[in-house]
Amino acid sequence: MSFENLKLDEKLLRAIEACHYKTPTAIQLEAIPVALAGRDLMASAQTGTGKTAAFVLPALQKLLTPSTVKGRGPRVLVLTRPANLPCR
Repeated sequence: MSFENLKLDEKLLRAIEACHYKTPTAIQLEAIPVALAGRDLMASAQTGTGKTAAFVLPALQKLLTPSTVKGRGPRVLVLTRPANLPCR
């Protein structure tokens, strides 16, 4: 599968190509469609597997898409926790 199959904005696809990325990683294939659908997502994967792009690409896609609702407030929210704290 390619990044084009994920239905990302053409601007994002050009940026991905400029970075010489060819195919999405496993975490990206799983996470990007969920995030693009607007659903909550919690994912875990080893360092270097593409987690950052897995949440940043859908966030950028959201910001590139005009809002259907007028108003103020965040359109994207990313929550993180320090790596040394266990999930509960």
